[in-house]
Amino acid sequence: MASNTKPAFAPRDRTWHPKGLTPAYNSSVLRSPKRALLQMPTSLSETSGPVFGHDMLGENDADMLANAVVDGDPVGERIVVSGRVLDEYARPQAGVLIEVWQANAGGRYRHIRDGYLAPLDPNFSGYGRCLSDSHGNYSFRTIRPGPYPFPNNGPAWRPAHIHLSLFGASFAQRLITQFYFEGDPLIRHCAIVNAVSDPAAVDRLVARLDLDNAVPFDALAYKFDIVLRGREETPLDAEHG
Repeated sequence: MASNTKPAFAPRDRTWHPKGLTPAYNSSVLRSPKRALLQMPTSLSETSGPVFGHDMLGENDADMLANAVVDGDPVGERIVVSGRVLDEYARPQAGVLIEVWQANAGGRYRHIRDGYLAPLDPNFSGYGRCLSDSHGNYSFRTIRPGPYPFPNNGPAWRPAHIHLSLFGASFAQRLITQFYFEGDPLIRHCAIVNAVSDPAAVDRLVARLDLDNAVPFDALAYKFDIVLRGREETPLDAEHG
């Protein structure tokens, strides 16, 4: 009789994720692997993983509207981002550490190597983190980031996006990704987005407007669910892959 036991971690479907070599995205030409990837068996260190608790988080880590305030509110459109963290079998994942980083409303990162002419916001760092709860739910407040130009076969523009790094129940569930915003016309023109060849996978990288969770006279809301492994895994971040 065949066993109904599911494997600890479903294998990653490489056809679903960004291709290592995407010539239209210049950076991939130099950093993509030159040889075929090898599938290695998972070890104990990869199938056991980090454990995170709420005592690791600061009071405002999940509130990027407040965690870097100096003398006023951050500039820009206030938003709430929420969703669920799931595994490959749609089971909620509790205690997942989600690290967040992004540009400010003008499209500039608070990073020494970002030389874009948009001004920095002294009241916004662009960094935060949160933990998923016992039902896999997560939420954070922030500013909707602005688009920004980058060099890629001439001038190109990145759509507004937010980066996420997730540590799941084990190191085998580590995921770095980014999401975009519903209705942004720059999505279809972005070489980094287009490194993901499956339209269904690109669609999984788009956060949906979530008016049910908007805060009246305060903030719009967006929903973005994340799957950590398997065929339906949230696509990896082509920019940092």
